[in-house]
Amino acid sequence: MTATLVKETASPRPPAARAERVRRARRRARAVALLFAFPALLLLGALVVYPVLFSVGRSFFDASGTRFVGGENYTEMFRDPATLKAVRNTAVWVVVAPALLTGLGLILAVLVEKVRWATAFKLLLFMPMAVSFLAAGIIFRLAYDEDPDKGVLNAAVVSVHDAFTGTSSYPTARAREGQGLTKEADGSYRTSASVSPGDTVTLGLVGVRPADVPGGARPAYPAAGRQAAPGDLRGVVYLDFTPGGGGEQGKVDRRESGLPGMRVDAVRDGRTVASATTASDGSFRFAGLDEGPYAVRLPAANFAPPYDGVSWLGPALVTPAIIGAYLWIWTGFAMVLIGAGLATLPRDALEAARMDGANEWQIFRRITVPLLAPVLTVVFVTLVINVMKVFDLVYVIAPGPVQEDATVLATQMWLVSFGGGNDQGLGSALGVLLLLLVIPAMVFNVRRFRRSQR
Repeated sequence: MTATLVKETASPRPPAARAERVRRARRRARAVALLFAFPALLLLGALVVYPVLFSVGRSFFDASGTRFVGGENYTEMFRDPATLKAVRNTAVWVVVAPALLTGLGLILAVLVEKVRWATAFKLLLFMPMAVSFLAAGIIFRLAYDEDPDKGVLNAAVVSVHDAFTGTSSYPTARAREGQGLTKEADGSYRTSASVSPGDTVTLGLVGVRPADVPGGARPAYPAAGRQAAPGDLRGVVYLDFTPGGGGEQGKVDRRESGLPGMRVDAVRDGRTVASATTASDGSFRFAGLDEGPYAVRLPAANFAPPYDGVSWLGPALVTPAIIGAYLWIWTGFAMVLIGAGLATLPRDALEAARMDGANEWQIFRRITVPLLAPVLTVVFVTLVINVMKVFDLVYVIAPGPVQEDATVLATQMWLVSFGGGNDQGLGSALGVLLLLLVIPAMVFNVRRFRRSQR
């Protein structure tokens, strides 16, 4: 009897009791998890869920928010030229920026892996991520400035251009009216009256800045008094201005300077038959001319304005320029993520390919890229989501006159709602459109993360 009672007491609990105990433990764990997650869920609802729902509802009302207009804001959104341009620019961003970033990140990750100071290079390339978009926008707004004295890019472009092409000698010079020179339609100057071999002509100019007169320029007076030999046509190009006042207009005075380095052409029957460059005293000479009437011309190249570089922030280049700033910031991000994936590649496959005679390009194209395809896809989709929300760079870098040419959906939403449009109904509709465009990329990324975890 006693043995029977002991045996019954020691027997395990029924399965139903054990299952109930497990369920209670799970419910308790869920309750504790929800209790800890509740503050975060409350904050998420207040900062994300409520604004999304409010924006969806607000998009069905007019600008004042008092009259229900249904889908009118969505219809107006696709009739507005500025909104259509924002959609086109956003499409350019989505197609170009993530593809370039993923490609650059892949190339840099592969190359940096092969250098000795890989960590230092990664740090340098990743540093722009520490700069806010506002600060980066200000930096690139200055770098893209059209004035070569301010914009570093145009300073470099102008330096290269001037090294190969040169600049005009006297961009501000002009002929004094009524003193024998006539301005042509192309900006050149020519003598009003015909001249012949054996003559000496004086070509006076004004408006020359003191800084444009070369340091080695000499007085033009001695050259103006020289007689031309038979068959020669002589002359002098001078600054028709006497320092301190005095002198006579149209006549070379003793203190007036010659203008060296200026090209002069002898023209006959509309054709240039000879060319010369003025000496340090402004003198020039055409030798061996045939008898007959000639005109002396100062080509427009002598007076061309200096090359100012590229209009980076003009209507044609403003979007590529802003994308360039975006690449500077995010290339390090793409490189680090792809580099992390590169570090997990099976080295035996790479070594086996090298032993089979594959070169580095074949290894990169046929082994590295296919094995990195999941990582490249995640980086690409993440950047697609990011570029759809780009706002700071576009708003800061694009000047006011070309703001509409550079606008994307995020900036257009702000401009319509708060930047002067004061139509929060249409702005909410733009926000809903932006949300609908982002959701598919987000869903794709979440599903890929779940598949990788499984």
